[in-house]
Amino acid sequence: MSNIKIKKINKDIVSIVIDEPKTYNALSFKNLNDLIKNFKKLDNDKNIKVIIIEGSGKGFSAGHNLKEVSGLKKKAKYQKLFNLCSKLMLQIVESKKPVIAKVHGAAFAAGCQLVASCDLAYSTRDAIFATPGVNIGLFCSTPMVAVSRKINRKPMMKMLLTGDPIKANFAKELGLINDYYSKSKLNTEVLKVAKIIASKSNLTIKIGKQAFYKQLEMPLKKAYVYTSKMMTTNMMSMDAKEGISAFLEKRKPKWKNR
Repeated sequence: MSNIKIKKINKDIVSIVIDEPKTYNALSFKNLNDLIKNFKKLDNDKNIKVIIIEGSGKGFSAGHNLKEVSGLKKKAKYQKLFNLCSKLMLQIVESKKPVIAKVHGAAFAAGCQLVASCDLAYSTRDAIFATPGVNIGLFCSTPMVAVSRKINRKPMMKMLLTGDPIKANFAKELGLINDYYSKSKLNTEVLKVAKIIASKSNLTIKIGKQAFYKQLEMPLKKAYVYTSKMMTTNMMSMDAKEGISAFLEKRKPKWKNR
């Protein structure tokens, strides 16, 4: 039985829920495999425009299941687990659909990595974020890949070297999350953003998301060459022509997603 639940919000928006509160929604082998499987399935669903990911119970995710990790023993098994976790994070970044993290409670280690890997992230006021591996002798090396691409080096190194958690207000200031709200408002605010994104052209969002992450890894000159090509590809689409026509004619665009 899977601990990953799919919750349909409406015809355009779906929520993936990590539903294993007894392990603080740990990213075990099973949960990682099930998350990858569900993300792939939703990515290929033409009706879905936005994916939200959240945890059940007291928090978002505590990261890897340490009981499982301590029982692996062999190097090959450790490597398999960390490779699988990295595969999930890449699946989210490379997904054609925008992914929003809806965070409550704690997002620690690989759970914090999961938040950082999402395109957008919103949390409750009392949410906390940490890369605390140093406290148990296991430096958060894979989590820092995602988190260090969202926040600056000095605060990142402090999180990594001390293991201390940061609060939602500081996480917003650093750029790890977009915003934070009271528990009663979080769902409404996340859905508000998701609905705005869902109202846009699927094709345009897919092209733009891919271009955003690819150009970040390029030198400036190469990034401009690449994004110029992407804008040209985008401009040849029916939706770009429709969007410009609608703007000039002062009407609402009718997207064809082509």
